[in-house]
Amino acid sequence: MNTKFIRQRITDLRLLRNLSEYKLSIALGHSKGYIQSIASGHSMPSLESFLEICDYFNITPYEFFNDQLTLERPQIQQILYYLQQLPDHDLEMIKDIARRCLEAVEQQETGL
Repeated sequence: MNTKFIRQRITDLRLLRNLSEYKLSIALGHSKGYIQSIASGHSMPSLESFLEICDYFNITPYEFFNDQLTLERPQIQQILYYLQQLPDHDLEMIKDIARRCLEAVEQQETGL
């Protein structure tokens, strides 16, 4: 893991939320150029700031550093963000809808 990965991951997470560097900096309680300074390689977040970034994006440090969690499909990351905020009974309904959609796709593919 290198500093370029950290900078890029913060940028990717920021873009998934359609946040400017300025807005993320302010939301984290830092100066307006804080995230730009990280993105440009002039600084790195402290451990405390890193944990605040993870909290802001509602991810664990493991999820932040897990390069298997690709951001190639940002819709999935956005959906996960919204799902994590829902109560269990709503999650059960959404799970049922997702299962039904997948079954319908499978039926179309098999021609049934």
